[in-house]
Amino acid sequence: MVFSITTARTILTRKTIYHLIRHAMTVIDTISQDIPVQQKLSGYDFYRQVLGSPKYIVAPMVDQSEQAWRALSRRYGGQLCYTPMFHARMFSDRVNGHKYRAEQWSTDAQDRPLIVQFCANEPEHLLRAAKLVESHCDAVDLNLGCPQHIAKRGHYGSFLQDDWDLVHSLINTLHTNLSIPVTAKIRIFPTVEKTVAYAKMIERAGAQMLVVHGRLREQKGHKTGLADWDAIRAVKRAVTSIPVIANGNILYYEDLQRCLDYTGCDGVMTAEGNLYNPAILATPEFPRTWEMALEYLEICREIPTQIGPIRAHLFKLLQPSLPHHTDLRALLSKARLFEEVCGIVAELKIRLQEDEARIGEEGMGERDEHGYKIVPHWRCQPYFRPELPADNGASGSKRKKAIEGKQEETEATVIVDEAQQKKRGSDDMLAEGKVEQEEDGVKRVKEVSSTEAV
Repeated sequence: MVFSITTARTILTRKTIYHLIRHAMTVIDTISQDIPVQQKLSGYDFYRQVLGSPKYIVAPMVDQSEQAWRALSRRYGGQLCYTPMFHARMFSDRVNGHKYRAEQWSTDAQDRPLIVQFCANEPEHLLRAAKLVESHCDAVDLNLGCPQHIAKRGHYGSFLQDDWDLVHSLINTLHTNLSIPVTAKIRIFPTVEKTVAYAKMIERAGAQMLVVHGRLREQKGHKTGLADWDAIRAVKRAVTSIPVIANGNILYYEDLQRCLDYTGCDGVMTAEGNLYNPAILATPEFPRTWEMALEYLEICREIPTQIGPIRAHLFKLLQPSLPHHTDLRALLSKARLFEEVCGIVAELKIRLQEDEARIGEEGMGERDEHGYKIVPHWRCQPYFRPELPADNGASGSKRKKAIEGKQEETEATVIVDEAQQKKRGSDDMLAEGKVEQEEDGVKRVKEVSSTEAV
């Protein structure tokens, strides 16, 4: 056989390329052996190394824990924040999902640590949505606690409590297929035993952190009542391989440590406590409402935020102030432009400064006859829902039905209240200023009612 110069060059070139490739692969293998493979951390390793062992946590709140609010919360002690609850199917919809995400979801490099929460009842939808955010957050959370009627109609949130197989499948699907951990947030059952069994099932399914909101599914709105710290403590004692976070009954700064001491949990989460006083995680002092409002609005200039959430936040921040200046409250309810809102808050600032100069702050922080702290209307403070009348404001036949329904609700409330009072001890709660004794012997509880996702 006769080899041409061209043929020899071709053979040499192919051999050279082959050896170069082999050499490169060897080098890559050697380097890869020296670089540790990034592994998905679990349990307390995840809690400590990724999240930074957060003790004070801002809850997922529908339309209320958006990026701008998270930024404000982080300035005032929020060590871990959640997004609002997103609907997994709508978030991941192949046709219109981009619109939903553009309206609801935003983050940046400073917005960490961050957990994204979804509601779902289909593992496929949940996984598809989670895949869209897994490179932009530290974990994905499954909402298992939303008690609202829309959750019942859509079969998600706390209305999955009765379908343990589905809950297991949802969590395990994310645990198996995501590069980041899955977590969960639940409500309790009427019995501690069932609550503990439910929590341990979620732990087995693959959740790497569990938040326990110590209220029943039925405890919402004017029936919010007192969260059961004993149930939370029981879960913490039973669930040992992953962090457990307590949620409920945080009215004041000192409640944070009291909750941690009582339940033994790794951290404590607040929802409406944070909405009415964003500094609740940082200081026992009560900041001025207008100061918090203006600081939030300045953040909104940097982080574009829809006017709807902005107004909702301002109504909560300014809740104690606006009843004293009802004309500004009316203007705020009609405001549609960002600068219009800013002007209203600026005017309110002037009036509240005049109120403070005229009235003064003598006695601030002292307790009233019910045990609640006395705080002037120009400072942030917890909100207590007034009790509804028996007829709920109805008339005629509706009034009769409402009263009958109210009687049934009262019977259920008595059962819940008596059980919770027996567990925690009446004297202890009276000292905390969260219970008012009525003549019929039934303990009525005034508490911040939750608008959080679960």
